[in-house]
Amino acid sequence: MTQTPSPAAAPSSEPPLKRTPLHAAHLRAGARMVPFGGWDMPVQYAGVKAEHDAVRSRAGVFDVSHMGEFRITGPEALSFLQSVTTNDVGKLRPGRAHYNWLPGEAGGLVDDIYIYMVATDEYLMVVNASNIDKDWTHLQKHAAGHDVTLTNESDRWALLAVQGPRAAELLQPFSDTDLAAKKKNAYFAARLFGFDVMLARTGYTGEDGFEVFVEASEAETLWDKLLAIGITPAGLGARDTLRLEAGFPLYGHEFSDTIHPLSSTYSWVVKDKEHLGRAHISAAPPQKLIGLKLERVPMREGYPVYAGDVQVGHVTSGSSSPTLGHPIAMALVDAAHAGADTFEVEVRGKRHAAVRVELPFYRGA
Repeated sequence: MTQTPSPAAAPSSEPPLKRTPLHAAHLRAGARMVPFGGWDMPVQYAGVKAEHDAVRSRAGVFDVSHMGEFRITGPEALSFLQSVTTNDVGKLRPGRAHYNWLPGEAGGLVDDIYIYMVATDEYLMVVNASNIDKDWTHLQKHAAGHDVTLTNESDRWALLAVQGPRAAELLQPFSDTDLAAKKKNAYFAARLFGFDVMLARTGYTGEDGFEVFVEASEAETLWDKLLAIGITPAGLGARDTLRLEAGFPLYGHEFSDTIHPLSSTYSWVVKDKEHLGRAHISAAPPQKLIGLKLERVPMREGYPVYAGDVQVGHVTSGSSSPTLGHPIAMALVDAAHAGADTFEVEVRGKRHAAVRVELPFYRGA
């Protein structure tokens, strides 16, 4: 019997998903993969709660190799960075890092970033995965007139985040460096399992830990060694619940090119200096970011928030908190209503009472 061939599927207009150097390792570990910012990423392995709890109680490891890395060098590297960021890069010293913002020209943020000072006249900037191309274009535009060289090293590096209260203890036998002596935001060269890496005592979970910069070609072997000593692989699902409990903003949710960044609790990131977009950031924000909790019903991004009969905002990030045992959310609400103690959140057409709580929801030891 002959069969009529099926019509060829219409070509997709979407570009193929990018893969990190650890893609094969995720599949071996049984990860459930999902699209995220143009990348094929693991959302979970054993389950979000198990991975979340492992990071809170011991240590987990995340693949964050989709993040972008830009190297900024030259005699005017510092003055350039001072002009395009809000935090004071001049206070950094070699081997130190800090959180920073790339402000837009007309309000909002181009991105929120981390800057690592490598040496005099040399810095490394880590940017969000979905913003790599946008950030690169933005920085190149504003580098004109500065004696500075920008190099996009995003394909060179894999980035692994080992997070949890026992992170330093578990890594120490396999490193040549006294990890316990390194303070928060330290950035330093080290040997780890025989590999030359750069370590930063930074993270996005509310726990202690290290982010490991390793050559992409060596990442899979290093990942396997971390799992072999009992560090739990963790996916995007746990990363999101952990950062939400810690009150950390996520670009595209709490920050964007249209959201006033001082709506957040991060006013300390803006220092008194000349920088791009200063006039817009100096204006009072029309909204404020607040924390909310419900007794039972989970809140999700986009759910309306009410004060009485008036919608005053919306949920930017929400989930059930594995650590606290109840639903939590961050919400952008009109500044005039931000001080209220109670609100209502509309969930699938029904309103539920919500209580305002201070951010962060959880503080690590």
